[in-house]
Amino acid sequence: MSAATIFLKPGKDQSLRRLHPWVFSGAIARMQGEVVEGKVVSVHAHNGELLGQGHYAPGSIAVRMLAFGETAPIDADFWVEKLRNAYKLRHSLGLTGAGNTNVYRLVHAEGDGLPGLIIDVYGDVAVVQAHSAGMYQARPEIAAALQQAVPSLRAIYDKSSETVPAKAAPDAQNSYLLGESTGAEHVVNENGHRFAVDWETGQKTGFFIDQRDNRALLARYAPGRRVLNTFCYTGGFSVYALQAGAELVDSVDSSKKAIELTNRNAELSGLGDKHEAYAQDVFSFLKDRHNQYDLIVLDPPAFAKHLSARHNAIMGYKRLNVAGIKQIAPGGLLFTFSCSQVVSMELFEGAVMAAAIEAGRPARILHRLTQPADHPVSLFHPEGEYLKGLVLAVD
Repeated sequence: MSAATIFLKPGKDQSLRRLHPWVFSGAIARMQGEVVEGKVVSVHAHNGELLGQGHYAPGSIAVRMLAFGETAPIDADFWVEKLRNAYKLRHSLGLTGAGNTNVYRLVHAEGDGLPGLIIDVYGDVAVVQAHSAGMYQARPEIAAALQQAVPSLRAIYDKSSETVPAKAAPDAQNSYLLGESTGAEHVVNENGHRFAVDWETGQKTGFFIDQRDNRALLARYAPGRRVLNTFCYTGGFSVYALQAGAELVDSVDSSKKAIELTNRNAELSGLGDKHEAYAQDVFSFLKDRHNQYDLIVLDPPAFAKHLSARHNAIMGYKRLNVAGIKQIAPGGLLFTFSCSQVVSMELFEGAVMAAAIEAGRPARILHRLTQPADHPVSLFHPEGEYLKGLVLAVD
């Protein structure tokens, strides 16, 4: 038995036996030994049976499981095996070494058996974000394993200071774990489209990789249409629409930095003359745009990150979709999204339906959308399916 051991209450082991990777604090009967935030603990059923190992943190989710049952230690070999398996999956998806795409998610937390860890790859640079104290403390091992799993990497950038709990790492600073900044603009390819990515100062890891497949779908519908891309960030949907032959594309985001990135990416597409970008509040922009667009993208940031905010988030999605549905031209297409993990597809679809009723516009669902295959969802952790979207034909 390890020095740090957690015993569960009777009957509270069933979720772990179903391989769900979270142990909630209310399931813990007692702790034995030196249980320290961020360190690996062994988790046992009430009768003493070993259920697995995971990172401990004081909070609602007390343990994030790394391995189940009788397993080998969480050492250098563990990290190498996990990252090699993640890389093999992305290779099988055609994302590694592809001529027209060199940006993908290598590790998607629970979806790759590594709760609390995100790794995105931009060409020859990997960007790491730890969302737990355990993953933050394991960064040296993760960086070493990354160099073995993805030998083509030139640099590894740690952006964990924005995501790791402040109390767990009060002095956390973003830095390079391998290599250094070149100071040059970094341009990546996604499905043949070029994007400038700023992982050092941009949102998340620098680019919203999770919309890759949905951007490709939009390109099928964009030719000849007047397109509005709201909450555009780096202009991913805008670039796809431009290169697909949209009549015009307008991009809106409240962030001036985002608009600068969008304009740069429109320039890289070579079709910047068909594009206008506005640093403006989306709701204000939509007020007086009746029938100006026949394809509108509503892709807001998460309206709720916790269950306590879910109701307000649903009301927010309804309000946003009312605005979009009212303004879209007859026969138009609405691409509408939610990335709030606590808002299910059922709840999101209900909010959009309520919006269509309030707007008084008939609408039909053409597609239900989700995240791409490099953002896998563990069959045992359905909470990992956070991105949901609808494509509506609005009469």
